Amino acid sequence: MKDRGYYEGFGGAYLPEILVATFDELVEIFQKAKNDPEFWKEYVDIMSTYSCRPTPITFAENLTRHFGGARIYVKREDLNHTGAHKANNVMGQGLLVKRMGKSRVIAETGAGQHGVATATMAARFGFKCTIYMGEVDVRRQRPNVFWMERLGAEVVIVREGTRILKDAINEAFRDWVTNMDTTHYVLGTACGPHPFPEMVAFLQSIIGKEARKQILEREGRLPARIYACVGGGSNALGIFKAFIDDPVELVGVEAGGKGLNTGKHASRLCSQDASIGVAQGYKTYFLQNNDGQMKETHSVAAGLDYVGVSPILAQFAESGRIRFEAATDREVVDALSLTIRKEGLIPALESAHAFAQAFKEAPAMSKEDIILINQSGRGDKDIFTVADAFADPKWQEFIKEKAKEYHG
Repeated sequence: MKDRGYYEGFGGAYLPEILVATFDELVEIFQKAKNDPEFWKEYVDIMSTYSCRPTPITFAENLTRHFGGARIYVKREDLNHTGAHKANNVMGQGLLVKRMGKSRVIAETGAGQHGVATATMAARFGFKCTIYMGEVDVRRQRPNVFWMERLGAEVVIVREGTRILKDAINEAFRDWVTNMDTTHYVLGTACGPHPFPEMVAFLQSIIGKEARKQILEREGRLPARIYACVGGGSNALGIFKAFIDDPVELVGVEAGGKGLNTGKHASRLCSQDASIGVAQGYKTYFLQNNDGQMKETHSVAAGLDYVGVSPILAQFAESGRIRFEAATDREVVDALSLTIRKEGLIPALESAHAFAQAFKEAPAMSKEDIILINQSGRGDKDIFTVADAFADPKWQEFIKEKAKEYHG
């Protein structure tokens, strides 16, 4: 990494002048914390007593038998408090907010998990909290909106643009410019201006540190491949980082949506629809047209429905250290259904992208090989989307009855 957070030309901090001092303060606070063993100790302590760290790895015995190939393990980030890996990042940033002496936090959210985690952190530390969420995502993730509000957060519905994650990020930055003296923006993924990509990857690296130790204790050797879904990139970098220098193949799985040839997807690193650009304060691959205008994206998983990708992952894509694939909505729903039935695990739709790609590849691998899938979150938040995808008649009848109760 070079000055100002560049990763072989990706990243940086493209900021309006008004935010430069705020970012300089954040860089200084973060670097001091990163180099302070007491900060990491405090962070691990709060995650082990308030969340569920270390999260276990689970041997998926039934899926292994079903596919007849590699031994399949699952890293259980779904067991974190608030149901996803998002807690790792927000609790760490909460400790930084305390060090900065600020009293309010803001955040963007797509799937709602980051919003719930941020609202939870704010309640835990006594911060005021505002969450920005696109109108489309509010509709498909209403349970998470409910919990954010119960936790005391103000949820601002963004009705501009495409009304999804990128628009929520834009609104959060506008808020920050106005309130930067009292407010910290808890960016949810490893994107945005420096130091956010480095900071989020650092805090999420607890996933990979645990997983590497756990698999060696369990199997006495490293996995052949590791799979993680890729939206912005926080859970993928979290598990990949500990294995970067190991002879392990790392596979990031993007949202293939309706198919890469349809234009209805959110794949930046393995489609022809993305190009390098600068937006939202950093340089990376964006789904944009020739004029630099952002394209509409699509994914069954709200958390992967984003136009950009972490500059750190863009660098690893260019170098070939991480292989990127895409899973379609249909493949994801099928993988989710199979995982539920075979193992009793309910991955989030985001995480199910990693399962889908692993299931494509596991049968052709040796029975001696080990693969590790990062289950970045649990799927209860997706009940409306999943029930629609399954066309469950009992669920549809339940919704109709509830509607009658409300409207008479």
